Amino acid sequence: MISFLVCLAVLIGGYFVYGRIVEGIYGPDDRETPAVRINDGVDFVVMPKWKLFLIQLLNIAGLGPIYGALAGAQWGTSVFLWITLGTILAGGVHDFSVGFMSMRHDGASVSELTGIYLGNIMKTIMRIFSVVLLVMVGTVFAVGPAGLISLLIGNHGGSGLLTNTYFWLAIILVYYFIATFIPIDKIIGKLYPVFGICLLVMAVGVAIGIFTHGYSIPEIEFANLHPSTTPIWPMMFVSVACGAISGFHATQSPLMARCCKSEKESHMVFYGAMVCEGVIALIWAAAGSAVYARTGGLTVGLTEMLANGQATCVYDICTKTMGGVGIILAMLGVIACPITSGDTAFRSARLVIADWFKIEQKQYRNRLYICVPLLAAGALISQLNYGVIWRYFSWSNQTLAMIALWTASMYLYKNAKNYWITVVPATFMSAVSVTYFFCAPECLHLSTAIAYPIGLVAALVFLGLFFHATAEHHELFKHFHLFHHT
Repeated sequence: MISFLVCLAVLIGGYFVYGRIVEGIYGPDDRETPAVRINDGVDFVVMPKWKLFLIQLLNIAGLGPIYGALAGAQWGTSVFLWITLGTILAGGVHDFSVGFMSMRHDGASVSELTGIYLGNIMKTIMRIFSVVLLVMVGTVFAVGPAGLISLLIGNHGGSGLLTNTYFWLAIILVYYFIATFIPIDKIIGKLYPVFGICLLVMAVGVAIGIFTHGYSIPEIEFANLHPSTTPIWPMMFVSVACGAISGFHATQSPLMARCCKSEKESHMVFYGAMVCEGVIALIWAAAGSAVYARTGGLTVGLTEMLANGQATCVYDICTKTMGGVGIILAMLGVIACPITSGDTAFRSARLVIADWFKIEQKQYRNRLYICVPLLAAGALISQLNYGVIWRYFSWSNQTLAMIALWTASMYLYKNAKNYWITVVPATFMSAVSVTYFFCAPECLHLSTAIAYPIGLVAALVFLGLFFHATAEHHELFKHFHLFHHT
């Protein structure tokens, strides 16, 4: 229990200490933000800071810090350290960097930012990568809740159309279309802060319930407690994405960057929301470790519960820690949170495409040109068996985070700022992504004896390429400077 409380204190302290260091390096000032300068009443809309914080939290979180944290807890309480240090040193920096850079570039999406600082080839890759990932995320976050709603109604005596998954899928996709199409302050700006508060209340309720119902949170153990002995590195670092660092956040931060009245809101809106997500993840990892007893020193109980479905595990924990109130909050969480993350995924996809083809979004007609094909693609994908493809999401997610951090590193270098705050986590995430690709069962599935050295070498190569690029840039600058004075 002491380990949990220390990690919680470090997380909160990290917001006030390291978050301010990051803010000081980027140097927000009083220049006009895109929300003020462009203000098209659709995507560029000024909203209060507290709303932006709660919307950003809901957009980046959903069920990510719950499902990911529970999955990570299968390896044991060492997951507490990854959530804590990952959030402060990597996730918070990642989210702040993308949000801040987006404000400095007229609310540009992460793919456009990548092109500015890493070149056109990377921009094209990120454009395609982002849209495919976002449509896949949005679709899965529609199918899951649709199936759960129909199941709940059927279990409580319902019948007919209301127990049909496709009926609820159609309802959710129609909602997605509306939320993706209309101005951001109409539904997202009004309703999502409420859901953000509910997400926080659910986490606080679970935390209190752990203590009041007699559960004991184990201390941190540096041992692999996964029943299948799946290695901690890099599996745990990929499984716990939201709650430590997640590339999906890079697609969401520009949404709020287009709504900030001042650059100085970045600390609370971007870094603060990530720290809050880390706190939520830490609580759920603690719950998974405390509620389910170990067998033979391994997390067999948690693993068996997760095998029955992640939503089932969430219901079970909420019921055991909060009783009847927990059931209501769990229903809200596992249904509303995925939907609210899914629609912002489609909205982000619309903006990526709009940036890509330079399509102005103030006109209804222009938004329709993008929204209709996007939602049609989502409807088609929802009919496919994409279970195997979805297993690649975690790896793709962390790879996107890696690219976003290298983009931020080049931004900081070109602006003569301390780039080590992004270079270190970028190198680390490079090792994670490459190692996972070589050893994961759904990827190349090579032995760790092969994958580990390859991951390390690849990370060092990426680091070397960064310094090579900065050296070339420095030489070009010197030649230009001499030519100018000549």
